[in-house]
Amino acid sequence: MSRVIHLIRHGQSTFNAHFEATGEAPIHFDARLTELGQAQVAAARQRLNGTRYDLVIATPLTRAIQTAQGIFGDTAPIVISPLHREWLNSSCDVGRSTRDLAAEFPTLDFAHLGDPWWHHQAPFNEHGFAREPEQALLDRVAAFKDMIAARVEQRIAVVGHGDFFHRLLGRHLMNCELAEWRG
Repeated sequence: MSRVIHLIRHGQSTFNAHFEATGEAPIHFDARLTELGQAQVAAARQRLNGTRYDLVIATPLTRAIQTAQGIFGDTAPIVISPLHREWLNSSCDVGRSTRDLAAEFPTLDFAHLGDPWWHHQAPFNEHGFAREPEQALLDRVAAFKDMIAARVEQRIAVVGHGDFFHRLLGRHLMNCELAEWRG
């Protein structure tokens, strides 16, 4: 049996919607899914109905967790990994504490994450949050590849983010788009 790794970008977030409408970046920390994003998740669930996965890996950003749970529910174990979180350049990529995440998503394990688990070192922007250097992103891409290579599961879905997946695939994914990755 050949290994299958599907990358799925999260559904539309409140940050995405505001930016698309205005061209301006709002201050939406750890942006959640919009109604359209929830509809995109429901459509993805329908498209993937009957597809079996051994494991789903989602980032700790709320929009990725909402997407993973909305598409897969309890059909496969969902684990949380910060390696493929979004490149921190906008407020929506600043995470929340593991305590807050565990309270909102009690069926998921966040105990293995540091707190904060997102990039939080200087330089800081005018809004006071860190901007992640590109080399840090590229280092995470390499670590993510190693992590996936070490997994024993044969059918893995990875729910993540546009800029990270762009670095991995060489192209941008639309919200809730699925791409097969050969690793």
